[in-house]
Amino acid sequence: MNHLASLRLPALVAGLILLATGCVSAPREQAGAGLAMAASRTATPDIAGLHQPRPGLYTGGQPLSAAWKAMAAQGVDTIINLRPDVELGARDEAAEVRDAGMAYRVIPVAGPADITLANASRLWSALAQTPGTTAVHCSSGNRVGALLALGAATQGGMDTESAIAFGRAAGLGSAEARVREVLAERSAQ
Repeated sequence: MNHLASLRLPALVAGLILLATGCVSAPREQAGAGLAMAASRTATPDIAGLHQPRPGLYTGGQPLSAAWKAMAAQGVDTIINLRPDVELGARDEAAEVRDAGMAYRVIPVAGPADITLANASRLWSALAQTPGTTAVHCSSGNRVGALLALGAATQGGMDTESAIAFGRAAGLGSAEARVREVLAERSAQ
């Protein structure tokens, strides 16, 4: 990927996810203009629904099916979904992502009880085995940030506060108390 394309990737992916998740809307006739404006901005962690906690890793909420091909075209190679099937309803996200030419993995995390060291390890390992650019999503990014914080503390060599900060950069919000609980239980053992 050339240098100019790599600079525009975060902003374009941010625009695509924001449009797809409904955080930003663009009239049909202005959709192209909306993407062009997104491409001219720099993606930052304060953009609702999209975070880039480190190069090559995007995190956020649930994209609509229309976003996958555009994400693939901009260099995203792999999608990791943390939502269990029941949250997706009749939608076949695996087929949508594969049809867009990307690899697809699922690590179902239904709620706070599934924010565990085992699931964090599964996500951390999946990221380590995934070449290229990866996007990880749940419904809002909160579960993604929680598992990444746990993984950073247990496998990434970060102290608790640095791991929590990394999780926040990935979307950790209301699940922070659960992350602290799991890390405290681990320390007590």
